[in-house]
Amino acid sequence: MSRLDYAPKLKEIKIIDIKKGIGVFTPKPEKAVSFAGLKESLKKAGYTLASAEITVVGKLEREDKAVFLKTGSGQRFALEGSTLDQTLAGLDVGGSIEITGDWKTVAEGAGSSEVITPRTATSRSAAPSSKIGLFQSTPISSARFMSARFAAAEPERFETVEEVEEPETLPEPAAPIRVTSPGLNVYKGGAVVPRLYFIKQHLGNLDVDRQVFDLSVSYTPSPRVQLEIEVPVAHTSFDNGVQSGSGSSLGNMTVWAKYRFFRSVKTYGDRQASARFGLELPTGKKDAPTLAQVNAPAFVRQQLTPISGGFSPHFDVSFSQAGGRFIFGGNAEGILRGERDGFRMGHEVRVSTDLEYVLLPRKYDVPGGELFVILETTFVHRRRGHLNGGSVAGSNSTEYFLAPGLQYAAAPQFVVEGSYQFPVIRNTGRMVLRTDRNVLFGVRYLF
Repeated sequence: MSRLDYAPKLKEIKIIDIKKGIGVFTPKPEKAVSFAGLKESLKKAGYTLASAEITVVGKLEREDKAVFLKTGSGQRFALEGSTLDQTLAGLDVGGSIEITGDWKTVAEGAGSSEVITPRTATSRSAAPSSKIGLFQSTPISSARFMSARFAAAEPERFETVEEVEEPETLPEPAAPIRVTSPGLNVYKGGAVVPRLYFIKQHLGNLDVDRQVFDLSVSYTPSPRVQLEIEVPVAHTSFDNGVQSGSGSSLGNMTVWAKYRFFRSVKTYGDRQASARFGLELPTGKKDAPTLAQVNAPAFVRQQLTPISGGFSPHFDVSFSQAGGRFIFGGNAEGILRGERDGFRMGHEVRVSTDLEYVLLPRKYDVPGGELFVILETTFVHRRRGHLNGGSVAGSNSTEYFLAPGLQYAAAPQFVVEGSYQFPVIRNTGRMVLRTDRNVLFGVRYLF
């Protein structure tokens, strides 16, 4: 909706009923409204607008047999219909009247005109204005609603109520924290997501603490595609009771492309699925502590760097289903680890699930202020890693984690989140650092 010539910026669109998708906005006063323009804008966003209802207050005009209604801004609506004369009976030319009827655009380009087929018409003493109600032909059971109330420069006024699928020009609901979401955040916009991880690991008497700052920036150029870049910076410290050390460095950057290939929208819920492909680039620090710095095998010392190998492709598929206050989703991801200077961790398979519940507010009408209670799970199977051209015995692992979390949508475009991940099953080889906990804090800003 914000992509219309006469629509405001995204931040000026206010949702007033999230269950029905009802919103309010103020358009640009110098732009005329157009049913065809609205329909085309929604089509580009992946939606269908089949019909519309409009209420207009303006001055009644006649030119030969043609009848028009002229609003205060100068826009003219042609009036037509088999019962037009009866509907306008008793109303004076030049007088201010209010008309309600079906709205459409006739013809295209410079010769197009906005046409109303009135159902009711009454005399008005107020200044000319208009009120537009739009309805899609999709049944209520399989559609969502959006209404937009907007006021142009005085003395004209417009109001719209649209029945469309989930509006892509508005931010999507909050997403999972650790699990890949099939959503795209916002159509023709993006998101900035900084996150901070506090990770505790150990292996025997070797204790490892990591603090990882991960920044991802995404952009959604279409209703199906999202592009993203992810940049981590890590600080790692270790202590085995005799030796200790620490260091900070850049990790491997990853570029992502997501394609949402399925979406089914219904009132107060939807289902969607996507596929995502990523390339992990060898940008991180590869130099591990020496044997003199920490008395541990070379494969273990390599794990004290911020990388798991070199150039590595990632591929995952994800699905989610929302209905009322509940959201369920999951994703499966495969990672083919590439070697860097002879080192890599094992290839990975990850399967994750996400269960969310909108705990607050209890009266859920307006977006913003939602508190989501989240429980995520992650299953990770890692095959043997490699060092200097050979596989490393005891470097494979199978782990299963739980991660309860909270997510607070302070505003439709700003989310604060956190979760605590801990192992439930941890079957790791003798050469693999074991994760004891992983605490995450993050924010999301949509633009």
